[in-house]
Amino acid sequence: MSGVSFEEARQQLWSSVAEAAEQLDHLQESGKLNARDKKKIFDLSEGKGNQQEGLRLMSRMLYKHYGKKAIILIDEYDAPLQKAYENHYYDDMVALIRQIFGYALKSNDSLFFSVMTGCMRISKESIFSDLNNPVIHSISDEQFDEWFGFTDAEMVQMLGDLGLAGYYDATREWYDGYRFGQQDVYCPWDVINWCSQLLNTSDRIPQNFWVNSGGTDIIRQFAEQADSITRDQIGALIEGRVVRRKLAPDLTYRDMMDQPENIWSVLYTSGYLTHRARYEDGSYDLCIPNREVKDIFITKIDAWFSAKVLDDGDGLEEFFIAFTSGNAETLEDCLNYCLGESVSYLDGGNYEDKETFYHGLLLGMLSTRRGWEIRSEREAGNGRADITAFDLRRKEAYVIEVKYSKHNEDLTADAREALNQMNRLRYDQYFSQRSPKNIRHYGIAFCLKQCRVLTE
Repeated sequence: MSGVSFEEARQQLWSSVAEAAEQLDHLQESGKLNARDKKKIFDLSEGKGNQQEGLRLMSRMLYKHYGKKAIILIDEYDAPLQKAYENHYYDDMVALIRQIFGYALKSNDSLFFSVMTGCMRISKESIFSDLNNPVIHSISDEQFDEWFGFTDAEMVQMLGDLGLAGYYDATREWYDGYRFGQQDVYCPWDVINWCSQLLNTSDRIPQNFWVNSGGTDIIRQFAEQADSITRDQIGALIEGRVVRRKLAPDLTYRDMMDQPENIWSVLYTSGYLTHRARYEDGSYDLCIPNREVKDIFITKIDAWFSAKVLDDGDGLEEFFIAFTSGNAETLEDCLNYCLGESVSYLDGGNYEDKETFYHGLLLGMLSTRRGWEIRSEREAGNGRADITAFDLRRKEAYVIEVKYSKHNEDLTADAREALNQMNRLRYDQYFSQRSPKNIRHYGIAFCLKQCRVLTE
């Protein structure tokens, strides 16, 4: 559910319940259900009746028809809670889900068993207060640890069976590295999409599939209140080092923002970090699991922390004034200040990672502007524009091309080449359907903690 209000979210939930009930239309022909039973199912498919009781009603009708108790699978049970937390109707959503789960999972004689998945542990959340001691298996537990993803042996067999054995190294670099209990596993969502890409397209470049499957608003909120120690530790993770932190296993959305250090629990339970060791005091050695997640840290998470550095210096508004007015000199000063105060990652990493970081840094800054449409790596003209920005209110457009210079003395030439590339490949065509009042080009070259900004 993605409703921005409780009423909208509730309507989306009821639509899902009605769709599920509609799949049971074949029960209208059942000789084991009476007329009242059939009417209840029909009414539910029409959005009528006691919809909080929908799951229990459907399981009871299936039990009557088939003579076997139902299994209820609930995936990402906490996704509606996260959206409710972000949009300030959390208590209402907790009350609604508690009713639904109470009917379906406690007072339901037609239930064989249920399995729920989610990022947050269920033991402390009040929506489970009526349930009878659910059994919890976290990502740190050893029981069932091999069932949460593909093992290395399974990955080797899968790639071999599909005729893709030559892509083992790339698959391992990008999608392996998660540790559940004592088992190392690959992310199944990524692997399935990666194999599909290899089998059905000519594109052999690994993609970031996982980041597009979930939201990042909560992590952005943590970035806005992070201190310099946390920013340094984020930099250490990007450099491939391990960070030892205590985690709060029973954290809920209601109390997660109470302490800034809760960011580590959120990053861990949501899959941005994994563990390499556990200690008796409740601390973990945390690290980034693979190349895919490292790219997310560089282009999104680290960029938000760096944008926070500039905002702390009262420079974010100055940055946007310079950006919208074409004041390249002031814009350069703002970026150089941010680079000087940013995380230590800028001193390490390979060429590709560095350019990706600077790209992400600009994305992080620009994405803080309300009413702007920001896009990255979109097809434009005869190529791909690094960043496009469109001010929806003022109808003004911006195209940014980012370069990484090996030496400071190359900054001006590389920034100029970025401008030439935009013109040569006709990136302006990206906005052909928007009819902007003005399109401004920025060529920006970075080298370690310095940059050069040119515009035209």
